[in-house]
Amino acid sequence: MTLLQILSLFLLTFSTVISEEYAELSASETSVNLSETVFQQSQEQGDEIVASLAGGRVIVHIAKDAIIFAAIDQPVEPGSIPPRVMDIDATHIGVLLGASEWRSPADPKPMRLDRNLPHFGRKDTRYESNPGEGESDLETIGTAFLEKLRPLVSRLHHKLDFPAEEPVFQLVVIGYAPGEYGPEVWVLEYRMEQEEVATRGEYWQTRLLRPKFTQIYPPEKHAPRIVVESSYPGVSKGRTVSELIDMHDPRIARLSEGEPRFAKVVESLQRGQANKADPVASADFMRAVLPLLAGEAPYILGTMDERRGFEWIVPPDEPVEKATEDKDRPPQAPSLRRRPKP
Repeated sequence: MTLLQILSLFLLTFSTVISEEYAELSASETSVNLSETVFQQSQEQGDEIVASLAGGRVIVHIAKDAIIFAAIDQPVEPGSIPPRVMDIDATHIGVLLGASEWRSPADPKPMRLDRNLPHFGRKDTRYESNPGEGESDLETIGTAFLEKLRPLVSRLHHKLDFPAEEPVFQLVVIGYAPGEYGPEVWVLEYRMEQEEVATRGEYWQTRLLRPKFTQIYPPEKHAPRIVVESSYPGVSKGRTVSELIDMHDPRIARLSEGEPRFAKVVESLQRGQANKADPVASADFMRAVLPLLAGEAPYILGTMDERRGFEWIVPPDEPVEKATEDKDRPPQAPSLRRRPKP
């Protein structure tokens, strides 16, 4: 092989290596976190907006005469916000997941979906429930979040690399239905769709769709009543509480062996009779189980019932946002908030 051939082969090999390294570098540079890729607009457009995604797992145990709820922070990315809880109305709270906080350089104050929402004390006759949607009061709640989120989503004008089936925002509504219906848990999922505007080049219109309502409690008639869960994004990380109990997880077994009250709670759950478990023992059991599920991750835990109201067992780092009070609401109207002692 001549010197010229050797030199040509060396240059060919060197250029191939450089091309591969450049391709890997380009891929790593473009593979940024989910919120930056999906929700951050070009600074050239002067309409930059960034959403912080709350990832996590919501767990709800409907015990006898009480609801025990928990949320575990499972960040979508480093530095993301935790699941947040807000007081929706007199008998419901909401856990916010997904794009619940937005930021714009024009306004340093974040735009939070759990702030400045109206009080949903009465049904709004303007909204009627359709098949596959929620009851009229839930439809009002869903529409209020839709109207607050829609102008933010509409500011996204680039093609988004975001799964169509994945909700951009998810609300877990926990509380008591009107009348004798009893406890209920609903998951509201907000998805979006895009359409390219051909006359404006690389410009896309982003539209927020009406929420999808899914009731996860109560179950169908004669179905077992178990601890229910909802996660974002996608499925839960790790086994659910019901799965751990069904598979006789040794950690659950040790809790039951060490505390007779817990053994009775587990027995009720195994029988599909979670609604018959003692509320105090159930809350203490959940307090003991959560560290096993969360590990080092932060979590919150609370209880609510129709008589004593809403109380924290493990509170969040920041206070719960309350919906704006209805001025026409009677002062003695039912509330999940414990009234101050005179």
